[in-house]
Amino acid sequence: MQKNFYIAIEGVIGVGKTSLVRMAQAVFQAEILLEVFEENPFLERFYKDRKRYGFQTQIFFLLSRYHQQHETIPAALVRGNLISDYTFDKNQIFAGLNIEGDELVMYESVHKIIATKIPTPDLVVYLRADTGVLMNRIAQRDRSYERAMERDYIAQLGNAYDDFFARSTQLPVLTIDTNDLDFVRRHEDLQSVIDRIRTKLGMGVHQHALFENGGGA
Repeated sequence: MQKNFYIAIEGVIGVGKTSLVRMAQAVFQAEILLEVFEENPFLERFYKDRKRYGFQTQIFFLLSRYHQQHETIPAALVRGNLISDYTFDKNQIFAGLNIEGDELVMYESVHKIIATKIPTPDLVVYLRADTGVLMNRIAQRDRSYERAMERDYIAQLGNAYDDFFARSTQLPVLTIDTNDLDFVRRHEDLQSVIDRIRTKLGMGVHQHALFENGGGA
C-alpha cells in the first residue's frame, strides 16, 4: 500500500507559498494546511519595532504552530496526502534573526523539546527570490500589517533562509528559484514546478519540465 505523503512549501514572506499550495492541492489530491498568522496579536507591532516585540511574536508563533501541527498532520496523513505552506523549522529561522541573548536561549530550549513531536515532511519545496522581487510581491498583495516592511529585513530573512537550507541535512529539500516565474498566471510555470515536485517525490512527470531554474535538490 502506497504511503500518503506530506509536502511543505517554504520561503520568505511574499514568495508565493500559499498560492502554490492552493494550486497544487487538486493536482496531488491533497488536504492543505495553511499557517494562521493573522491571529498573532504582536505581529503588527513587531513589524514596527522588531527588537521590542521579537520574543513575544516568536513565542506566540512557536506555540500556535505546535498546536496546529501536532495533531493535524498525523490525522490528515491517515486520510490522504497533505500539503502545507510552512514548516515547523521556520521557527528557528525567524528566532535566529529576531531574538538574542537569554531570550534566544530560552526560546531554543522550548523549541528543541516540542520539535520532536512534529512530523517531518517527505519533501520541503523551498521557493526563493531576490529581495527586489519579494518587495514587489509584498506591495502587490498590500496587507496592512506588511506596509511597514523594511527592505533590509526581507534581505536578511532571505539570507537566513538560504543559509538554513544550505546547511540542512535532515530535510529533503527541492530549491526552486522563482525570480522569473509566475505560476499564478502562467500555466507552463506551474506545470514545470509540479513536474519538479513529482520527480523529487519519485512519482515521475506527466509532462517534461519546460525549464531548469535555480538550485536543484
